[in-house]
Amino acid sequence: MPGKGVPKCSDRTAPLAQTEGMLRRFGQITVLLALLVVEVPAIVLSVVMLILAVAMGMVFLFPPQARMVRRLAELNRRLMRAWTGIPIEAPYLPKPPPPVPQADGLYRSDRTLYKSPRIPAWNDRWKWLISDPATWRDDLWLLLEPLVKGALLPLFALLPQQGLRLYALWSNLMLGATAASRLAGQVTHLRRTRNLATDSQAAEMRRIERDLHDGTQARLVAIGMTLGAVEQLVDDDPAAAKALLSKAREASSETLTELRRVIRGIHPPVLAERGLADAVRALAMDSPMRVTVEVDLPHRPEPPVEAAAYFAVSELLSNAARHGDARSAVVDISSNGPDLRITVTDDGMGGADPSKGSGLAGIERRLAAFDGVLALNSPPGGPTTVTMVLSKALPDHWAGDLTRLPRHKSIIVGLLWATAWCPTFPQGFVPAIFKIFGIDEKTWFLALHLPEVWQWPVIIGMISLGLTMHVMAIRIPATHNRERWMAEATPTKPWCS
Repeated sequence: MPGKGVPKCSDRTAPLAQTEGMLRRFGQITVLLALLVVEVPAIVLSVVMLILAVAMGMVFLFPPQARMVRRLAELNRRLMRAWTGIPIEAPYLPKPPPPVPQADGLYRSDRTLYKSPRIPAWNDRWKWLISDPATWRDDLWLLLEPLVKGALLPLFALLPQQGLRLYALWSNLMLGATAASRLAGQVTHLRRTRNLATDSQAAEMRRIERDLHDGTQARLVAIGMTLGAVEQLVDDDPAAAKALLSKAREASSETLTELRRVIRGIHPPVLAERGLADAVRALAMDSPMRVTVEVDLPHRPEPPVEAAAYFAVSELLSNAARHGDARSAVVDISSNGPDLRITVTDDGMGGADPSKGSGLAGIERRLAAFDGVLALNSPPGGPTTVTMVLSKALPDHWAGDLTRLPRHKSIIVGLLWATAWCPTFPQGFVPAIFKIFGIDEKTWFLALHLPEVWQWPVIIGMISLGLTMHVMAIRIPATHNRERWMAEATPTKPWCS
């Protein structure tokens, strides 16, 4: 038959993809080993600089030494994230804030006063580096790098993918974030967020005070003066008094309208009663522009989140109408798992700049209280698109329909983690080291009790078994989310003739 024996496209591309993957892994391992050319001199230089800084009192050498090692550590984290997909968080404590001058304009560092902030800043940075445990973990990692890479060299040659994975786990152990560094980062973030929220609240109070002073208070004073004039005219000129009373009634109506506007600026009743969707629709109806509102929220967010989102949208629509000369706008409010996403697009003249007092800085301060971020795209001529994302601001049940790991899989993962160490180290790497250095000690190492011809195959087999168990323990939870697994594992159909 025509075409008989012609291989399928998938049959031809699968070995090619495997070969390319293997070559890519070997290339990555080659780069990893080539870094020793930089790391070994860095080890020698670091040791010399540390000795001079600690023993000889040359403390000015310590910061550059720490920065040098941190750059190498960050390069390792970046490579491991790119090559293995294992995220390695930076473990460093937050940087100290810049020195703040006292009332007399001087800067204090311990018990010494300085005219310039340069020396206090240097002292704070030096103390920060030397007191951070991650600094010494980086030094230990760099010192052990040649030994670890040398020990993994057989695995790199035989099982490059598993070798890279194991090396990434080692890097995460030495260079990853600790509970203390995460807690310190959270405390710093909360302190910064609290300050931003306090500044935003103070600015809001000043705005309310200004609106009451310039609007409502002035109108009430005018009404009082009008009523005083009525008292004087009510007996002598009743017609004039009646005309003044009519003006006072009109002024009171305007004052009530003004007061309601101020109240809406504090917290509009429609937001509390109907929620974010209807409150934004009410904004659209009051706007001089033609505003389209699209809302896809199955449930209401928490009240503070609703208030932040509402006032952010209100400020953006006001900016578009007053400063952007926009005639129409689109507001899209939706959820992305636990994140609240809001996009406001207008057809104005563009060119919005947060540094020019367009209100965007105030919106950023308001969103910062909820770990929110703002992205602006406003080229000259328009259109202007503002995207706001409030991370994890929605209730937990919005995170999707991801199910927990089944019980039997949890048991398997637990057993793998509990037993994988045995073939990997006591029955694998340790007897391999005994063989390499000729240590005549068998103890309970299984491979060393076998005939000489079988010892190395069993050692390699044990290491492979242990590493496979480690990979399975990591892989099972990672592939549990079927949608993510399909997105990552489904290959693009190759073109073939």
